[in-house]
Amino acid sequence: MNSMTGFPVDGIDGQRHAGAAPAPYPEHIAIVTDAWLPQMNGVVRTLVKTRQILEEWGHEVTVISPDQFLSVPCPTYPEIRLAITPPAAISRKLERLLPDAVHIATEGPLGLAARRHCLASGVPFTTAYHTQFPEYVARRTGLPARWFWRYISWFHKPAERIMVATASIRSLLRQQGLERLHHWGRGVDLACFSPDAPPPQEFADLPRPIQLFVGRVAVEKNLEAFLGGKYPGTRVVVGDGPARAVLERAYPDALFLGKRTGRELAGCYAGADVFVFPSRTDTFGLVMIEALACGTPVAAFPVAGPIDIVTDNVGALSDDLDRAIAAALYSARARCAEYGAQFSWELATRQFACGLVTVAEDQFAHS
Repeated sequence: MNSMTGFPVDGIDGQRHAGAAPAPYPEHIAIVTDAWLPQMNGVVRTLVKTRQILEEWGHEVTVISPDQFLSVPCPTYPEIRLAITPPAAISRKLERLLPDAVHIATEGPLGLAARRHCLASGVPFTTAYHTQFPEYVARRTGLPARWFWRYISWFHKPAERIMVATASIRSLLRQQGLERLHHWGRGVDLACFSPDAPPPQEFADLPRPIQLFVGRVAVEKNLEAFLGGKYPGTRVVVGDGPARAVLERAYPDALFLGKRTGRELAGCYAGADVFVFPSRTDTFGLVMIEALACGTPVAAFPVAGPIDIVTDNVGALSDDLDRAIAAALYSARARCAEYGAQFSWELATRQFACGLVTVAEDQFAHS
């Protein structure tokens, strides 16, 4: 049992289960991440919101990220900056900070350096499995995903706890021999994402139903499965990325709106008839619960992420995406909004804090 929470360390307490009030969390938390601002994706948004809430609760959170070092663009994903720094630089940072807990959020160069330091110095640490890294890399290289699973298993194996967002990802990691798993859910900013968000002017004269995708326009999002669909209406893409120009040329009937944020993004969700999530490689899919909070049902493939979130009341899953869209359109929008509103960032942050492992006072001193 986790003495801080009363939950089993290996258990998943449920996305909407509030749990008991925990013992005090570590006061100073160091988060090491290769994904950070100005990049914006699900990983960054999760970390930003988690830090914000922890700081509101009175905790000190220090983020070690690529913007603090010389960096280069990640091949095929230039928005991600890969830090170029000797591992000793990360060791010095951690030794100066003397945090009460170390969380390694990503498996990139900074994550590797922090992992190396913690193992060498006997400092316990936690990790998180945010991204279907093996599948992403396999899609981009044409190499078998199993090759990259070896790296993922090696990277996470020494962690005291590996934080996961859904039951299906937990099962997947168990198959790879990873056992010390801890539930860390996700939330929605309900002050922003709600059914009353005004739809964009571009939606006014579009043929219905409006079928919406929001996210990075890139190969791993499987957008061809959405854009190549035959269901009548209008397909709308909100977001940007390296595949946008190619897809705009290939699918001239689709409407590409580019990047939208805040209430403008909420209006895109609220103004659509159905939200379509074609990805087969996401671990969660924040955009799905944002769409639901705006009252918009979800259509997706029956894969990790959607199978953990989408119920028959708020959308539909099918290996035929057009069938999923057709079925999702029958969902009651009020029920979708009610369901989406149950995903709380405060609860998710409590789950994160409960999973942290406190560093003994003398461990950094002897590293």
